[in-house]
Amino acid sequence: MTQSNILFVGLDVHKESIEIALAEDGIGGEVRRFGSIAGTRDAFKKALRKLVAKGHSLHFCYEAGPTGYELYRYIISKGHVCTVVAPSLIPKKAGDKVKTDQRDAISLARLYRAGELTAVYVPNPEDEAVRDLTRARLDAVEMRTRAKQRLKSFLLRHDIRCPHSENWSEAHLRWLAEVKLPHAASQVTYQEYLNTMTEAAHREQRLMGEIEKYVKDWRLYPAVKALMALRGVRMVAASGIIAELGDLTRFEHPKQLMSFLGLTPSEHSSGERTKRGAITKTGNIYARKILVESAWSYRFNPKVSKEMQKRQEDIPLHIRDIAWKAQLRLTHRYKHLSKTKSSKNIVVVALARELAAFIWSIFRELDIKPEA
Repeated sequence: MTQSNILFVGLDVHKESIEIALAEDGIGGEVRRFGSIAGTRDAFKKALRKLVAKGHSLHFCYEAGPTGYELYRYIISKGHVCTVVAPSLIPKKAGDKVKTDQRDAISLARLYRAGELTAVYVPNPEDEAVRDLTRARLDAVEMRTRAKQRLKSFLLRHDIRCPHSENWSEAHLRWLAEVKLPHAASQVTYQEYLNTMTEAAHREQRLMGEIEKYVKDWRLYPAVKALMALRGVRMVAASGIIAELGDLTRFEHPKQLMSFLGLTPSEHSSGERTKRGAITKTGNIYARKILVESAWSYRFNPKVSKEMQKRQEDIPLHIRDIAWKAQLRLTHRYKHLSKTKSSKNIVVVALARELAAFIWSIFRELDIKPEA
């Protein structure tokens, strides 16, 4: 087909409806509203048949959102082109204060034709399933953390203080089981808080077991195993990183990966004035959280522990060399930056940024073929 035969289709996708707009190829091509349909698959099939009947090569796009990637997979299965775009990177006019579904769909079609939209990485169904599992584990961790905070706040309100200095140690947990409140209603409330914390901890352990079971049969397990050579990156953390980032070969340089993770400093510069601020925090929040947690382990002196040595047994020597270089580099950086930075959190975030570069380097050493 010729280039002029392309029809760009912008979809503003919602749970209950899909607004469709069309942009004909070429600078002067017409941009118009096609119509609104229900958000069901059957409704989209009917609309697709009408669009196919026009005889154009169809190129679809829609924003990444809560409806996921099933629409993308359906469009691809029918032999059409589809792009899922990053909502935060869609160009917007500063003075445009009117937002409707129709205008959004028309804007998507026009910008897609102009090549101004940024595509997001779409995982295959198996990769997405593993990612859902690792995210469920992170949700359980967050739930447990919140349950602990509520429990501590409840005890503080009643002026009940633990005699043990270490929170959540075995002695602390035994003490929690023996706490008695003066009123029956308060005792029930306390027990519910305690049960919530315990259930969240059990859920986290169950999900960790499921991750280890399913990841070993995953196509990206070689990458997971290779990342486990790094300090602070065990099975669950490595699985979460790879599940979130997917094929790292799509990043030509580690700086692109750092930017994708939102670990690069923000900047507002004009003329001779240069001002850099906190990290951008754009991109994948889950992978960024795992990297920051892993980076805390580099505050200690370089060492290959017995547990780490066991993880590295079947890993090639050149991968282990990269992991050792990461230890030497990041532990030195922690000591150096700790002398100049007032906050350890800032230092650890800087280490997480550099850790991402070592992860990129390890992945590039693996013989993992990208999906067709």
